[in-house]
Amino acid sequence: MADVISDYQKWKQQGENLRVQAKQAMETRFREVLTEAVSIAEEYRADFGAALKPPPAVTAFRFKTSAKGKAKKAVKPPAAKAPEAKAPAAKAPEAKTDPKVAGLQKQLAAAKKKLEDAKAANAPTRKLEDRIYEIEDDLRLAGQAV
Repeated sequence: MADVISDYQKWKQQGENLRVQAKQAMETRFREVLTEAVSIAEEYRADFGAALKPPPAVTAFRFKTSAKGKAKKAVKPPAAKAPEAKAPAAKAPEAKTDPKVAGLQKQLAAAKKKLEDAKAANAPTRKLEDRIYEIEDDLRLAGQAV
């Protein structure tokens, strides 16, 4: 009976050691793959000017791109949005100098497009209108801070 118990305890200890090693290996692999995915997303954004969308099942992973990636992002959207940005002349120069404002303007344009699509599909628009208001408010605040 003592042999069975001691064998079980040895097996349990080996299992725990293996579990710890597997956990560390999985965490390391996860970080490597996630880092690679971030670099691919940044390269895609830099080359094609759009963000990659994650699969629908992946919604919990959020990451912030490096400052280098944001600078490239800030330069491209104002050039692509020149016709839209002509009306508010005061905001166009800020978009070129402040990446935060450029990002907010990009979000605002995307939200307005979603609102138009929702109106065309006779879908509820309340949340989209609220989001547009929030983004516009953030833009106003960013304009005061600059």
